[in-house]
Amino acid sequence: MIRVLMDVISGNAEFINLIVYLGAMAFVVFCTLPLHEYAHALVAVKLGDRTPMIAGRLSINPMAHLSPVGALMIFLFGFGYAKPVEVRMRNFKKPKRDMALVAVAGPLCNILQAFVYGFLFAFVNSKSGSNMGLVAIAYFFFYAMQVNVSLAVFNLLPIPPLDGSRIATALLPSKYYYKIMEYERYIIIGVFILLFTGVLSTPLNWLTDLLLGVILLVVNIPF
Repeated sequence: MIRVLMDVISGNAEFINLIVYLGAMAFVVFCTLPLHEYAHALVAVKLGDRTPMIAGRLSINPMAHLSPVGALMIFLFGFGYAKPVEVRMRNFKKPKRDMALVAVAGPLCNILQAFVYGFLFAFVNSKSGSNMGLVAIAYFFFYAMQVNVSLAVFNLLPIPPLDGSRIATALLPSKYYYKIMEYERYIIIGVFILLFTGVLSTPLNWLTDLLLGVILLVVNIPF
């Protein structure tokens, strides 16, 4: 019975592809998202706010950053989030500027990871030939790269409380900046509704494909 099952699996490319995809998503949830949040925490601490350190967020331990809902969204949509790092702006010398630097650290970390996985994908893919094991590994790196790009694009949207809003609103007068922050928890509900209804899917997918294409172009140059 086990032999028959193994024969079915070995001959079913779609099944293997699904397993590789799920493995890559799990890798993203337990490795990529913690690095994203760690980047936020590290920059915040460097800029003078020790709140993330006190809260135990200056860590790459996935359990310190895991959000069950955000992790589920990664598997379902390719876009998701971890538990946000708490930052206290009053501890910064230049609150709006430093908050923007903390915000951009997460997406930048994702883009750097995307390049790393992109190079690994291009390298393994160039060596794979008809070796199904290497093909599966190449797919794994491709999915990890793709989700990192998706996370960067999603988080750079200028919609509170996403990282992009911290960057965009840093240019606003303080009274408007803090007013927008007051309504973040309500605005994000609207973002989730737009995601679940698919309204955001087209622009997000277009931007993701654009950035993914640029990264693939760069990483394939050596190969």
